[in-house]
Amino acid sequence: MKNKEFVKNILSDYIIKEIIIFIGMLFSLGVVFLIVRLSDFNWLYNSSPVTYFTLMDTFNTLYKPSNLIILIFIVWTFISLILTYKLIKKITSYINIVTENSKLLFDENAEYIKLPKELSETENNLNNLKREYEKAQRRAKENEQKKDDLIVYLAHDIKTPLTSMIGYLSLLDEIDDMPKNQRKKYTKIALEKSYKLEDLINELFDITRFNSEKIVLMKEEIDLNLMLEQIADDFYPILKENNKEIKINSSSKIIINADSNQLVRVFSNIIKNAIFYSTDKQITIDINKNKYIANVKISNKSKHIPKEKLDHLFEKFYRVDYARGSKTGGSGLGLAIAKEITKLHGGDITAKSNNEYINFYITLPLNN
Repeated sequence: MKNKEFVKNILSDYIIKEIIIFIGMLFSLGVVFLIVRLSDFNWLYNSSPVTYFTLMDTFNTLYKPSNLIILIFIVWTFISLILTYKLIKKITSYINIVTENSKLLFDENAEYIKLPKELSETENNLNNLKREYEKAQRRAKENEQKKDDLIVYLAHDIKTPLTSMIGYLSLLDEIDDMPKNQRKKYTKIALEKSYKLEDLINELFDITRFNSEKIVLMKEEIDLNLMLEQIADDFYPILKENNKEIKINSSSKIIINADSNQLVRVFSNIIKNAIFYSTDKQITIDINKNKYIANVKISNKSKHIPKEKLDHLFEKFYRVDYARGSKTGGSGLGLAIAKEITKLHGGDITAKSNNEYINFYITLPLNN
């Protein structure tokens, strides 16, 4: 039963009772009037004339039109007050029941809420809230566990490049007459390990600040095509190192109203993933628009990701299994941050995977 129907039924019941009582009063008064008029009451007159005349005078007084209206009004008002009191008491009792049971919403040990059948929709709504709260609690615990696990993994991973750096730097410090080629080789290895160490430390910062960071958008008009070309250029050193290239396909110039710094984070996170996990040389970016929406598709060849894992791809601290063992496996925050920023812009990100390609679809509202 809908809540509005519940209230409607209570009021309808109240009004029907009022009408029935009013009609009943009129009917009762009419019956009394007929009985008095059709009966001579000689037995009362013979037994007590005084009583007879007193009652008849009272009857004639009450049944005067003006007095009858007053009588009906007084009796009906009195009964209406009783009905109103019962109605308020009934509504108050329902409110108290709902208030008391609402305390169980956030009690993890409590059973699901049970209300009178008249409040079935309210019962369903409260239980839905309770289920959503329980889901949120489970997700929060799972995310916290994932975060803790990742911090442990990263802390352990930090030791590896740090130990190597200390080892090679110690050799460089101890051996004064080390050959130039060997010194150059050790210096290069130590530098590479320091970059890896920097990446791991940045991931730790990402994890610790993600929940406390509030993203505020500073919107301006942006040429989306130009932005993506600049981002692709920024990745040139990494593309060259990994023997990859980015191809951009665009049919027309697209202007959007967005925060350029935040959108750079969105596209950079997705492109970075594509570079590291692509099994082919080329990464493709397709840009187009319809009447209201700008569409960007970023595609690369990749290992197939099952749908059940694809659905979790944008969750905080989630990494696909093969990314966990990879040297490029990050904190699992990049895509979650990208999703949040895109949502704040009024757009969305989705991903699809087939046997050869993984495609990321980013939609953003146009400037108008």
